[in-house]
Amino acid sequence: MVMMKKFAYVDALGLDTAEAYRLIVGCVVPRPIAWITTVDADGRVNAAPFSSYNYVATDPPMLAVNITSKGGVLKDTARNIRESREFVVNVADLATMEAMHASASEYPPDVSETDELNLELLPSTRVKPPRIAASPVQMECRLDQFIALGKGHNTLYIGEVVAFHLSTDVYDGQRVNSAAMNPIARLGGPYYAALGEIYNRPMLQRPPGGEGWIHQANPPIIKKD
Repeated sequence: MVMMKKFAYVDALGLDTAEAYRLIVGCVVPRPIAWITTVDADGRVNAAPFSSYNYVATDPPMLAVNITSKGGVLKDTARNIRESREFVVNVADLATMEAMHASASEYPPDVSETDELNLELLPSTRVKPPRIAASPVQMECRLDQFIALGKGHNTLYIGEVVAFHLSTDVYDGQRVNSAAMNPIARLGGPYYAALGEIYNRPMLQRPPGGEGWIHQANPPIIKKD
């Protein structure tokens, strides 16, 4: 028997920015992390993590990341994306968590996080920003569009993935092994999380390519106690 829960009611219309932030990042978990590398007008490499991020399309493959401004000033990553229209999303795993976390510090615009943190870089194939060598998956992106959201403090940057770089430790030529990739996810406050236990259930609707899908003439019915 499912026990009834007690709920606290919070009127979202009356929240200030800090309160809304604490609630939304605590509720929407776990969140994948886009560890983004960009290049500024002087050729300086910037690296920073963003957890308001996900894929938004598959044909062509597209990613979206929300980047906030501070006092109306664009963050280095957002400015570089707007100017160059290119960026790379590197997947942070357990092995790179500390370096990824450290790259979130507020370095001055003329300081490269990859230099400060001694991050080894690899050249990209179709965009100028380099890839972080320690990342098991790197996705080269070109900016498709950006959209101001809400009151203008947040901007959604949508990029088309023009190249994938996949470590053979996590990719067999057809599928990415998420468990082997061991990605780090963001929680609310100062917390991160790993994948934890993984559950296998057949896909009940056919996805592109049919991956994991099993046709069922009679869909399952969930019975309530």
